[in-house]
Amino acid sequence: MKKNDYLEKLSSSKKPFIIYKVKGGYDLFTDFSEKIILNKHNIDNFFKKIKNKKDKKSLQSLYIGFFGYEILCNLNSIKIPKQKKLNLPKGIFYKPETIIKIRKYITIKSFFKNFHSTRTSNKFKININLDKYKKIFNKFSKKIKEGETYQIKICTKYKNKSSINPLSLFWKLMKTNAAPESFLIKDKNYSIISCSPETLIEKVGDKIITKPIAGTLEKKKTTNIKKALSYFRNNIKETKEHNMIVDMERSDLSKICRPGTVKLSKIKYVEEYKDLYHYVTEIKGIIKKNINTKDIIIAMMPGGSVIGCPKISTLNLLNKQEKESRNIFTGSFGFIRFNGDMRFNIIIRSILNYKNISEISVASGVVVDSNVKHEFNENFIKAKSLMDLYK
Repeated sequence: MKKNDYLEKLSSSKKPFIIYKVKGGYDLFTDFSEKIILNKHNIDNFFKKIKNKKDKKSLQSLYIGFFGYEILCNLNSIKIPKQKKLNLPKGIFYKPETIIKIRKYITIKSFFKNFHSTRTSNKFKININLDKYKKIFNKFSKKIKEGETYQIKICTKYKNKSSINPLSLFWKLMKTNAAPESFLIKDKNYSIISCSPETLIEKVGDKIITKPIAGTLEKKKTTNIKKALSYFRNNIKETKEHNMIVDMERSDLSKICRPGTVKLSKIKYVEEYKDLYHYVTEIKGIIKKNINTKDIIIAMMPGGSVIGCPKISTLNLLNKQEKESRNIFTGSFGFIRFNGDMRFNIIIRSILNYKNISEISVASGVVVDSNVKHEFNENFIKAKSLMDLYK
C-alpha cells in the first residue's frame, strides 16, 4: 500500500495514532497495545512499569505520550486550587506495536469529502483581555519587587468551537512551521497538534541535553537571523531573562548529573520560525548512577523556560492566580524507552482539540523591567501561526 493511501485510511478510521518529528522526516506510531491514563494515584506504578520492562532493543520498546501540567505539579508536591477544567486526562501514554517512517515529501489525496474540513463556528476568543492582563501583570510585578519570584510567565488562552481534521491541519502547519519538536496525537475524543520548538530532555545512555529558549522577536521584512542575534545580545532585558533561565536549567540538570559535568555546549544562538525568532542555549550533562526515570522527570519538569524562576515558588504563585487549568500547556510530550533513554519537549505552540473545543495557550515572561503591552502582544505573536490554520 502506498504511503499516502495508508495515511488517508488511518486518518479516516477511528484508530488512534501519533506522529513525531525526527531528523529527516517523521515517525508514525499506531496499533497501540496499551493506553495508560495517568493520575496522581497511578503515576508511581507507571514509572515502576517502565523500570521492570525488558529492553527488546526494538523500535517499539517504548511508551509515547504526554504529561500534562497538573500531574507534573503533583510530582513536585505542588497543590493546584480548584480551576475551570476540560476533564482531559492529566497524562496519557501509549505502547505502539507499529512504527512507520515518513520521509521526504508529504502529500495526501483523499476521496472523502470531509477530509480537509475544519469547521469553525466563531473566531478565537481570548480568555484574558489587556485590562485583565494588566491587573495580573501588576500583581506579579509587585511579587518580583518583593523577591518572591524573578521571572514569571502569564498564560493566556485563545479558544473556539471547531470540528477539525487533525492530520490535515498538522501537515498544513508542517509546511509553514515545522519546528524541531513538532507532533500530532489523534485519539477518539481529543487531538493535539504542535509545532513546539523546545527540547527539554534528550537522554541517550548517561548523557542528557536540554535546550532552553528564552527570548522572542517578531519577524519582519527587515529582520534576519543576524539582526535578531544582534537584537538579543544588545537588549539588556532579553539577556537578563535568558541568563536567568539558563542558570535555572543548569541547576535542574545538576540535581541529576555528576558534579562538574554540566556544561553550556552551545551558547546563545538564534532559531528562526514562521513569525518569530528565538534565543536558545544548549546544555549537556552526564547523569549520576542510580538516577531513575522518575528522578529525571521531577528534576526537569515542568520546563523552567515556560514557568519562571525560581521554579517551585513561581509555580505556587501561578497556581494561586490562574483560574483555568493549563491542561497540556507547559506539560511535556515525548517517549521513554525501556532502556531508560528518552526524549521530551515542552508543550507550547500547540492546539488542543477536546470534544470540539480548540484551545491555544501561550505565555510570555515578566521580569522587573517588562512592558505590559509588549508581553501581551508577544503572546498573540506566539499564537498567530496556529490560529492562521483555521482561515
